[in-house]
This record gives sequence, structure tokens and C-alpha cells, in this order.
Amino acid sequence: MATKLLLSVIFLCVTGLRGSNAQVCGRPQMKDRIVGGVDASNGAWPWQVDIQKAQEHVCGGSLITQDWVLSAAHCFPNPSDVSAYKLYMGRYQLNGVNEQELSRSVKRIVIPSSYQDPNSGKDIALLQLSSSVSWSNYIQPVCLPAPETLFPTGMTCYVTGWGNIREDVPLSGVGTLQEVQVPIISQASCQEMYQTDPVEQVDILFDMICAGYQQGGKDSCQGDSGGPLVCSMVNGTWVQAGVVSFGLGCAKQNRPGVYTRLTSYSDFISSTVPEVQLYGGAHRSVCGCVVVLASCLFIFLMLTWR
Repeated sequence: MATKLLLSVIFLCVTGLRGSNAQVCGRPQMKDRIVGGVDASNGAWPWQVDIQKAQEHVCGGSLITQDWVLSAAHCFPNPSDVSAYKLYMGRYQLNGVNEQELSRSVKRIVIPSSYQDPNSGKDIALLQLSSSVSWSNYIQPVCLPAPETLFPTGMTCYVTGWGNIREDVPLSGVGTLQEVQVPIISQASCQEMYQTDPVEQVDILFDMICAGYQQGGKDSCQGDSGGPLVCSMVNGTWVQAGVVSFGLGCAKQNRPGVYTRLTSYSDFISSTVPEVQLYGGAHRSVCGCVVVLASCLFIFLMLTWR
């Protein structure tokens, strides 16, 4: 009898542990223009999403689960008009052949109720896909940060997108996905830079994060809006620090890119998308496994005690 009980408990434990495992976020399987950027490798950024309206690229986004995409609120001036948009996952070239891509329409767009414009903050949008996508080497989720995740000044991160390669100069040719490396800039330094011109002053709010160079030269640009600013953490996991929001011009001196700070919106995201993975989820998964094992051991002891 004890043997049967033990086998039953083991089966329940294994089933519980398997059920606790989800697709690992922020781990591209493929190894080997944004202003000042270079062509990305196909599959290097498998969470990148192309958002199109009337068959034209309008914004970027990032895949966070099989059913949800993260982008910027200003990309959707009328959030109730979901029929206008089509999303492409696994896309590499805007004008080329993309054998690995999937497309979906939009079921729902969720933005903060008090959003007004990018300069006032809250520039974040969550898009529910019409149906789930399947994971592949070219289509995978990015990790999102828990509120306590830090992106220190000087941390090297990447911005990706199909936006303009210079101000008012669109990406040409087949339109290969661009990537550019930019460092995180402290909020105080970013605020100081944006105060240098008395005519074009911008307040850098608590829910904004800046990245780029004081001298300019490398930056996100028009068409990159809604796309991800991602940083590689100490364990090699890519975590999205921000969403491309706004800037004054592109790659200008004292005008670094301003992004929606995602650590400010963990609750908003989690309440809308409960299944989303936040960075640190690996630790929570381990804790979850320990809880399952402890529960199984407790059940076994209780059964055998009888």
C-alpha cells in the first residue's frame, strides 16, 4: 500500500512541476535602422513585433506572452478601433520574404485611462492578439522587470526597430530590422540635458527612463515608437527596461531617447496580463517547485502516518 501511495505522490509531484514550467522569456535561441544602428541578425530579437496600419508600418512592439504585445499608447490614438491594425511576429524585413513570421489581428487595446500624450507619461499600451501564437526559434517572449529591477546608469542596452535611419529618412531597401546599442542615462542627467534649450524644455517624469548619448549620433527615431529597449542581465536574460516613447528630433546632442519606464507599470501589466513573466520569475519558479515538493512530501507523510 505504501508503495502505491509513494508512486501516486511522485506522479502528482512530477505533474505539478511540469505544470509550473512556462516558456522561458528573454532567451533568444538564434545565435549567430534606427539612427546609427546596424542590421540585426535574423532571429536575434524574437520578441520584436511589427505593427501595421493600412498595410504600412506605424510602430514597433514586443511579444510578452502568446496572446499579448506591449507597445506605446501614442501609437493608438483611437484604442477602440482595433480593426485598423495588423501585427507581425517573427518578421525580419519589412519588404522582404519572412518565412518564419506569423500575423494576427488585434482583439483589444488597453492603455492607462488617464493617458494624454507622451510628454505627460503613461505612454504604454497592451494589445491582445486575436489568437495565440506558437513559440519558435524566431518567436519568443521578452522578460519584463519586476518593480525592484535596477537598470543602473551606464548599463548597455539595445533598441530595435524599423524606424527612420535619420530624421525624416525612412529605412530603405528590404527594410531589415535595425539594432543600436545605447547606455542608460540617469534621470537627473537626462533632465539636465533636456533643460539646455529654454524653448524646448521637457520634464523627465518618474515613469520615464532615458538612454543614448549626450553627443547624439545613436538613437531611436520615428517608426520605432512602441518598440523595446532591452538589457542583458547578469544571468544573460534579456529584460525590457523601456518602451520607445519620444524624443526631440533623432540622435541630436543633449536629446537622448525617452522611454516608458516599465518598472513603474508592473502592476498595470500584471493586472491586465496575469500570466506575464516578470524578471525574477526564474527565482519564483524555483520557489514554486520547492512549494510543490514540500506539499507532496507533506501529503506522503500524512498518508503513510495513517
